[in-house]
Amino acid sequence: MNPNANPNAHLDHEIYRDIAEVLISEEQIRARIAELGAQIGKDYRGKLPIVVALLKGSGIFIADLVRAIPLHLTMDFMGISSYGAGTKSSGVVKITKDLEETIEGRHVIIAEDIIDTGLTLSYLMKMLKQRNPASIKVCTLLNKQARRLLEVENVGYVGFEIDDHFVVGYGLDYIQKFRNLPCIGVLKPSVYQTFQVEN
Repeated sequence: MNPNANPNAHLDHEIYRDIAEVLISEEQIRARIAELGAQIGKDYRGKLPIVVALLKGSGIFIADLVRAIPLHLTMDFMGISSYGAGTKSSGVVKITKDLEETIEGRHVIIAEDIIDTGLTLSYLMKMLKQRNPASIKVCTLLNKQARRLLEVENVGYVGFEIDDHFVVGYGLDYIQKFRNLPCIGVLKPSVYQTFQVEN
């Protein structure tokens, strides 16, 4: 590594121009996911868990998470939405894609990008429990307790606790942009305030 290199040079890249600060770095994410995968590996040893990603936000998270779990497992995906183009959960949940596999008798791990108000995930948990899984736990990359309206049961694994910031990156978006940001960044308020004025 070049000792004279600017450690913030990547911030000049176009995708970072709307980011107020990098809250969680690529390196921190990588290290924490390795820890989560190791813990899940211990907890589910001898079992065949099914890891379910909630699209689109958890797509990048599940890709790294499952590679960190030293077990045989299966994967599936659900599409669930409650934000629309806003910055706050609407509380109105819509299933946009259902599971392809049955989860009856299976040990389910829901890979979630962020738990915010808890409304969306609580709804989903109730629905999935009706399908009679052997167990169900949530593994969330981010937990934003400050905005919780409804507590979520069975949150077994948390990557990072964060304050009440509007964050993007590593799968999290704002109007479908910023998902490819490799870290977790705080979005500049001017970005979504401009969108709200224009719309």
